[in-house]
Amino acid sequence: MAAPTEVTEPTPKIPGDPVIAVRALWKVFGVRPERVPESPELSALSRRELMDATGCVAAVSGIDFEVAAGEVFVVMGLSGSGKSTLVRCLTRLIEPTAGEVVFEGEDILAADRRRLRSLRRDKFSMVFQHFGLLPHRRVIDNVAYGLEIRGMGRAERHRRALEVIELVGLDGNERSYPDQLSGGMQQRVGLARALAGDPDVLFFDEPFSALDPLIRRDMQSEVIRLHREVGKTMVFITHDLSEALKLGDRILIMRDGKAVQCGTGEELVRSPADEYVSDFVRDVPRADVLTLRSIMRPSRPDDVLDGPELAPEVVVREAVRAVLAADRPVKVVRDGELLGVVSHEEILSAVAGE
Repeated sequence: MAAPTEVTEPTPKIPGDPVIAVRALWKVFGVRPERVPESPELSALSRRELMDATGCVAAVSGIDFEVAAGEVFVVMGLSGSGKSTLVRCLTRLIEPTAGEVVFEGEDILAADRRRLRSLRRDKFSMVFQHFGLLPHRRVIDNVAYGLEIRGMGRAERHRRALEVIELVGLDGNERSYPDQLSGGMQQRVGLARALAGDPDVLFFDEPFSALDPLIRRDMQSEVIRLHREVGKTMVFITHDLSEALKLGDRILIMRDGKAVQCGTGEELVRSPADEYVSDFVRDVPRADVLTLRSIMRPSRPDDVLDGPELAPEVVVREAVRAVLAADRPVKVVRDGELLGVVSHEEILSAVAGE
């Protein structure tokens, strides 16, 4: 019988203090916006009710979440859900109405202009849907632009720019102008520019939504590869569930400025918080999202437990061949501890979506 296919285990997250902690964050547009979060009656209204009662629009309504070091945290929702306003509040490109945004222990909302410029220059970078490249500058100088603003010498900033140009797969194009590159290559320049300053956090605001589907898929894979190589904390905004599931360690779903549910892709698919989330995930192939932890069963006395072992985080789709090739249950093991087993019955039920 053929040996089971080896499955690569995902790297577990290391617990610790969050890099970003968002608490009771509001962004209200309109006259006297501060009255909305201050009033229990007004803050309890729906977006439409609030608009009718006050003329104000709550783009972000009392959002709470944390982002761990090295995590890819995805915020998703349909147009008008408030996701892009939210990410701009995190960097104060838009001033929040109320709440806290704590970055590495520091409340960003208390930072003065000088400190805020320093944070934007040294601590976090943004990648937008519109590339924002300087058309009169070659790729190497676009990538090095932020370093130039910092006052870094030409030789040093070009050395750093060439490093990240190679990292994002653009080596050989450093002397090209933006209009000589495809859309996907231009977005790689934007990504390289964000990475050049070695920020602690990268913010992505729907960076691939204007790209063709095939190029978009390539760029998603590129982000995954870069995350594995450089380990940056990332906050990624998207309206595309498949993109969210592909990229995100955890996903926050927003609707009308509010947080509907936050969890791993598996948690959203397995236990949607309400009908809205259920509609979002209805067509997601469960085997692409569920892990062995969610489908395993306790071992039985008649189980022969000398077969292959897999980690509980392995996705069902990746484990199918290994489980079906085994003539006995596959053990689900973490740090030498037997958590459960998966046999043909469990794996086939998961693939069939039962």
